Amino acid sequence: MSLFDLSGQVAIVTGSSRGIGRAIAERLAEHGAHVVISSRKQHACDDVAAAIDARHGTGRALAVAASISSKDALQALVERTIAEFGRIDVLVCNAASNPYYGPQAGIGDEQFRKILDNNVLSNHWLIQLCAPQMIERRSGAIVIVSSIGGLRGSTTIGAYCISKAADMQLARNLAHEYGPHGVRVNCIAPGLIKTDFAKALWDNPETLKRATVGVPLRRIGEPDEIAGAAVYLASRASSFTTGQTLVCDGGATI
Repeated sequence: MSLFDLSGQVAIVTGSSRGIGRAIAERLAEHGAHVVISSRKQHACDDVAAAIDARHGTGRALAVAASISSKDALQALVERTIAEFGRIDVLVCNAASNPYYGPQAGIGDEQFRKILDNNVLSNHWLIQLCAPQMIERRSGAIVIVSSIGGLRGSTTIGAYCISKAADMQLARNLAHEYGPHGVRVNCIAPGLIKTDFAKALWDNPETLKRATVGVPLRRIGEPDEIAGAAVYLASRASSFTTGQTLVCDGGATI
């Protein structure tokens, strides 16, 4: 059996209607998992779920819209998943927000709170909702999509970087708590990836040049290049890996 086989597993992936989240959901499904597609807009989720079903067979994907800013919506997401599939084996906390671009001194209180709420507190909520049934089965994998911003400073996305560093610590803390129960918690820290979310950092040729000139691979990444890391962390291949942050950045942080 393949170390990366996810047959029979059930995975929730937030922010999976596009970008990194969609790539992760598609690759988890390719490796055998049932996937729950979730983002704010139901029609966007429906489109992705339909594409996955068309490729892998009816019933492989479920579309459930949920705003990460609403604890009730996240609870409904978990309840719908369990009602449909009976369990949750893998949770990928990918959805995030960054409503502010500029120096830390200029950020408003509400913008700062929104970043921390959506990028840290929402992950805490969703993990709290999914972990008990994982603990009961003594098996589960939780993956938080962080960022290399959590490993270094920034003069333009400072609050976002703070939230991503917090996600890494959340994974370390929960790895201690859940490890004795057979549940693993890890982070992925992507570098600059060609997504709509990061468009301000790569859309301008001059900005793109500055972002890649010192990167060993001399380019930015594609969403699918993060998906493999998620498959690894979700699967038996990483059964002795927990509390870690897997950096996928083309070498930018070295």
